[in-house]
Amino acid sequence: MKIIDYADRDMLAINLAQELAGQLETVLFNHDTASLAVPGGTTPGPVFDALCAASLDWSRVRVLPTDERWVPEDDARSNARLIRKRLLTERAASAELVPLYRAGMTPEEAVADVAASLAPCLPLSVLLLGMGEDMHVASLFPGAPGMAQALAADAGPVAVVRPETQPEQRLTLTGPVLDGALSKHLVIYGSSKKAALERALTMPPEEAPVQAVLEELTVHWAE
Repeated sequence: MKIIDYADRDMLAINLAQELAGQLETVLFNHDTASLAVPGGTTPGPVFDALCAASLDWSRVRVLPTDERWVPEDDARSNARLIRKRLLTERAASAELVPLYRAGMTPEEAVADVAASLAPCLPLSVLLLGMGEDMHVASLFPGAPGMAQALAADAGPVAVVRPETQPEQRLTLTGPVLDGALSKHLVIYGSSKKAALERALTMPPEEAPVQAVLEELTVHWAE
């Protein structure tokens, strides 16, 4: 794990967007397509705002959420909605969104179909994560029902998780898929999250899910 400290959040967003764009460009130079997995929430928005202006062949980039609340895309809590609004715009408008939500299906019913749609994206070319103060990443929450299966070495690409602290059930990329990304980045803001990350170093993934992706992870931090 490598930690990069930035003077402020604006500089972090700009520099990280440039790094993500450069890594995607390298993948596209060597392959027909590239995949980019990104989180929801408030943290990645400024990064998306900078990244969407990058000069890439976005038509060859597949973008997917790291996890999804089981709500329609027009719901304000939908990660796909955030991605379309903040990332798949400007030059990035031609990128392909690979959604996790399936209308009219339960998460369990959707697992096989979603897994099949993700096959061309794996292994992930570039992964961007956020982290909660409880050390969760994607929808891998400490102690949540379904966590053991989602973190298992033989887990499929996606798993159903029902965090007791959250209002919706969710579909999430699993530990092996997140950890298997060719490039992995984590964005955290503030001293409390930095302290949480330090605590995670000595904890098992079941208690600190970020632990599952720490190897060769680049952490981008600003106060």
